Amino acid sequence: MRVVVAPDKFKGTATASVLASAIGAALAGAGHEVEICPMADGGEGFLEVLGGANRITTVNGPLGDPVDAGWRLAKGTAIIEMAAASGLVLAGGAEENDAIEATTRGVGELLLSAVEAGARRIVVGVGGSATTDGGLGALKAMHPPQKFRGIDLSVACDVRTTFVDAAEVFAPQKGASPSQVALLRRRLERLAQVFKMESGVDVTEVEAGGAAGGLAGGLLTVGAKLVSGFEFVADEVGLDELIEGADLVITGEGFLDDESFDGKVVGGVAALCAELDVPCVAIVGEVIEPLPAFPKGFSVVSLTERFGVDRSMEDPIDCAIEVALEFVEH
Repeated sequence: MRVVVAPDKFKGTATASVLASAIGAALAGAGHEVEICPMADGGEGFLEVLGGANRITTVNGPLGDPVDAGWRLAKGTAIIEMAAASGLVLAGGAEENDAIEATTRGVGELLLSAVEAGARRIVVGVGGSATTDGGLGALKAMHPPQKFRGIDLSVACDVRTTFVDAAEVFAPQKGASPSQVALLRRRLERLAQVFKMESGVDVTEVEAGGAAGGLAGGLLTVGAKLVSGFEFVADEVGLDELIEGADLVITGEGFLDDESFDGKVVGGVAALCAELDVPCVAIVGEVIEPLPAFPKGFSVVSLTERFGVDRSMEDPIDCAIEVALEFVEH
């Protein structure tokens, strides 16, 4: 069989590249023709699947501590993963994060570094953020905005949430209490008014403006365009060409839920496979109901259902390999 292995990360346990390589090697060892294509949708892993970092800049982390953030510059194009500068992991997770004070300043510092290094095109993958500052920290670091005139700036988003709704939708995941969520919403509402007054851009009307706690909306005010993170990566790696004519595509992620089919890797791969009439299986850590109707030719295997919680958490890669080999053989 000709098999394409195109998973997202298993968050906290395996990167997309490690997972794809391990499954691909096992299938190749069993005699199959394999193409590996680790994927991302704008969140963590975005930089890795697009070639990895070749630059490091020390910037302000989400809570103000210095962090060494990796980014990529090649042929005039810079690839930045906002989580490397302002990610929730850098803040110590939701338990240690200060949801009110967390800032995107470090992302702005990376953008400024990219321009100063000669980048004419910048793509920022947003996701996994600690922040709900509407991108204000980044914009302050980027001041004045004239520095970014003539720069082709894209924001690769993995959600469709609007700017003000970012408070209710995402801030609780970043450690915000109900009263803090209300405060953050009011702050985003006021910030949107300021943005419109100063730049003429109404960030509240743009789908995905709430990505990364409103960072996407904030960057709109300096001329950025918002794009689908999955579609951007798929185009960059030529995913449709790899899938066309394949006998099977294997994708996967740590948790499959209804959001997996709304701008995320698994849903995007499944839809592309349905369009090209290629069977697709998602190997996932856990399934969280309810789920939407699956695309044609799509199936799911849950590692926790197949192997139990303990083994699937302790050894997800071997579990995924076992499932992949069984699925291909049968």
